[in-house]
Amino acid sequence: MNFGLNLIQEQKLIMTQEMQMSVKLLQMSAYELGQYVNKEMQENPVLEEKDLQNTRSNSNEANDYKEAKDYKEIIKYLEKDDYKVKNHSSKAENEEVSPFYYIAQEKSLKDYLMEQIGELTEKPEILDICKYMVENLDTKGYLSAELSDICKELRISNEVAEDALKILQSLDPQGIGARNLKECLKIQLYNLGNNDENIYKIIEEYLELLAENKYNVIAKELKITITHVQKYVDIIKTLEPKPSRGFYTGETVKYIVPDAYINKINDQYFISMNEDVLPKLNINSLYKEIINSGKDAEAVEYVKDKINSAMFLIKSIEQRKNTVYRVLEEILEVQKEYFDDGDQYLKPMTLKRIANNLEMHESTISRAIREKYVSVNSGKIIKIKDLFTNGITSVIGGEDISTINIKSAIKEMVDHEEQKKPLSDQIISNRLNIEGMNISRRTVAKYREELGIKSSSKRKRF
Repeated sequence: MNFGLNLIQEQKLIMTQEMQMSVKLLQMSAYELGQYVNKEMQENPVLEEKDLQNTRSNSNEANDYKEAKDYKEIIKYLEKDDYKVKNHSSKAENEEVSPFYYIAQEKSLKDYLMEQIGELTEKPEILDICKYMVENLDTKGYLSAELSDICKELRISNEVAEDALKILQSLDPQGIGARNLKECLKIQLYNLGNNDENIYKIIEEYLELLAENKYNVIAKELKITITHVQKYVDIIKTLEPKPSRGFYTGETVKYIVPDAYINKINDQYFISMNEDVLPKLNINSLYKEIINSGKDAEAVEYVKDKINSAMFLIKSIEQRKNTVYRVLEEILEVQKEYFDDGDQYLKPMTLKRIANNLEMHESTISRAIREKYVSVNSGKIIKIKDLFTNGITSVIGGEDISTINIKSAIKEMVDHEEQKKPLSDQIISNRLNIEGMNISRRTVAKYREELGIKSSSKRKRF
């Protein structure tokens, strides 16, 4: 082993911080980008919302800023375009009040239960225990805490806790306060006045067999007919396994905001980007005084750094918009028949095909369509990623058939099958092959599972 000093020359592609941020912005959804921009506006004092009267585009601003090497030149652009500091007070007076301002806050499940508890005439001590239990409900509406733990924490007897739990479980919605699925279903049956021992026994002992459609085993164990078992199962299927359904439980709501609109005018499609997603960004002209004066060198450096950051954000947003627009333009070229006539005309389309046509990398296309939506003429919101599907070559005609169309054919067969004798995967495969869709039984099983359709044995009715 010896020590030595060597000089090596090599080429490397290093992702700069700006490149990483550009990639991050590209893959953000419209809602996520809006949140990010609002956060940047709070943290970067140089950024402000642009005056709506200003007609210059963000792309022109970004180019002007990029070309201006002297920061005092940037100030000239700001003065030339007559950027003005917005008078927020005057705007607030003339601004229309959104009707959403008057919408009442969504009532939560806990609020709904607390209101009911407040109307009861039980002892205050018991009602307080009920309220404590309400605070321990999970998102399904089940009591997540053990009754023994509640007794220890509140220093109460098990009998008192049981009484409070019974009161909680008597409230609306039915099944609330249950400690598991079986108890939830039993509470609902009891409230419906159903006293049949067999149905309670099915829930307690044979719920797993019920899920697997093994009615014959249940019938043999209970010594009843399969038809009777099926009637019990039909009743159980009407019960609610998640009592909190329909109530606000505090879970985050994910909003869908379309990035673009595709409208058909005179047999021609037009793509328009959603400009309302983001505020129009601008460099605050108040900071020109700091650059022009140059008295405080530290302050000038700080402002320069913030202006650089603001300019890059404006440029990246414009770049993101252009990329998404180009991708949509290419998709529209390929899927025109789909937009004209509906889902059955969706053609197989891959990321590679679009990437090759646009001379981009597949990863760029993947990021450009991630969590992005478009609104079409009818007001229908489409997830862009759903337009990308693989396909198989049809035996008849030799054209590619989209997997979505194959799944649609499978679903239609299952919807119209004889319930007493459901179609097996092999029979579905044979029928699809006759129609020119050459797929195997295993592929049928895969697509069926993706559609959430059970196997033929579990779909059978007696």
